[in-house]
Formats: sequence, structure tokens, C-alpha cells
Amino acid sequence: MALAVGIDVGSGFSKAVVCEGSAILSSAILPSGGSYRDTATRVADEALDKAGVARAAVSLWAATGYGAAMVPFADLTATDISCHASGVHCLFPSVRTVIDVGAQFSKAMRLDGQGKVTNFVLNEKCAGGSGKFLQLIARMLHINVEEIGALSLKSGNPVAFTTGCAVFAESEAVSRIAEGALPEDIVAGVHKAMASKIVNLVVRVGLAEDCAVTGGGANDAGLVKTIGEEIGVKVLVPPEPQITAAYGAAQLVQAKGVP
Repeated sequence: MALAVGIDVGSGFSKAVVCEGSAILSSAILPSGGSYRDTATRVADEALDKAGVARAAVSLWAATGYGAAMVPFADLTATDISCHASGVHCLFPSVRTVIDVGAQFSKAMRLDGQGKVTNFVLNEKCAGGSGKFLQLIARMLHINVEEIGALSLKSGNPVAFTTGCAVFAESEAVSRIAEGALPEDIVAGVHKAMASKIVNLVVRVGLAEDCAVTGGGANDAGLVKTIGEEIGVKVLVPPEPQITAAYGAAQLVQAKGVP
């Protein structure tokens, strides 16, 4: 069977997935610093190295994401909306609502039974509902962003933020620290503030079960739990939620059979 590589050049991270049919052979994730073109090449090469596959063995290449236009060797360029839908549908055919929490933006999508997008909305130009909010708070608390999820699950009294804006919430968090609030209560409060903005997106597209969460934010167990509580349903999370769009791109290019 032919091999396909999907590359998702996001604003924060770039991801690559090597696929043989629907099977994922390997994946890689790198920061999207400097040149998107160079990063796309490096992340693809890393994924290929992990799979033990030479570039010449790849039949199909696909690109998506913020910097997709900077991947000159792509046979197919597709929107991240369609790629997330494709990836989630292949992983969870029952899913009808997708929430993607990215580094800069979050979005909600409604899918039909064939995995096609019937409606979608993006958050406004504000970091309050995206992974950037988590990065700001982690830096302020002097912890790694990867620690936030487990830390928030220890909270017994989440801080109530009065604003959904990341900039003002950061200032508010400083005040809460000065008042003696625990780090776990601050990050749990951040999760509730983020979930509130994300739920607004879901309401706008119309919630339908099953629901899945993708993107870097889906690696945050506390955020995923809070989103589920806010929308009132259990949410599904892919094994590697950051690579969903890259995986979907690889599936789309195989379906189209280009070049």
C-alpha cells in the first residue's frame, strides 16, 4: 500500500504523520519557529526517520494549518477544518462535534455521518479560549505547561475569574496569588474561564454527541474534564490529539489519490 505523509504547520507547533492507509506508522511534533518551510521539512524528516522510511518511498504528501502554503512539496493543501474533521472521523466515526484547542485559536465543528463539516465557528482574536492562555499562566506560576492539567485536578476551590480575556486574567491571577490562592486553584479557575468561552463556540454550532477534543489543549486533563462538565457530556480524546489534523490531511490526500 502507498505511503502518505500529512503535515500540519500550526502557529505554535508543526506536526507530521506517516500513514499507510488508515494506520499511523509514526508521527513527530516540533515548534513552528523561524521558517515554516524549513520546519515542515524537518518535522516530516523526523517522522520518516521514526518510521524507517525514505522520502523516495512516500507517494503522497499533504499540508494543512497556518503555514500550509509554505510546504512546496505538498500534493494537496487543505484547510485545518476539513483535516480535523477527516482525522477525527477516521478515529471516532461516531463523533458529531469537534472542539479543537490550538495554540492561538480554538474552534468548534459539527460533522455529519460521513465526517463532513456542516458548521464551524472560531473564537475571536483573543487568547482566552486557546492554549496561549495556558502558556501565560504556566509562565506566571513558574511551572511547565504540561503540569497544569494534573495540578488543576487537585483543586478544591477554583478561583473565579471575572474576565475571559487572557491579558486581564493574567493580572487578576497575580492579584489572587498575592491574596494567597493556591496554584492548583488558579489553574482550575483558568480552565473554567477557558471552558466557558469554548462552550459558547459549541452552543453556536449546536452540540451533538459524540463530542471529541483535539489540539494541544486536549493534552490537558484538567481542561478536558472541565469542558466535559460545562457541556454536560463525556468527551473523547484521540491518543495523540495534537496530530489529528496532520493525520486527517494524510487521509484526505489518499482519498483524492493525487497526484
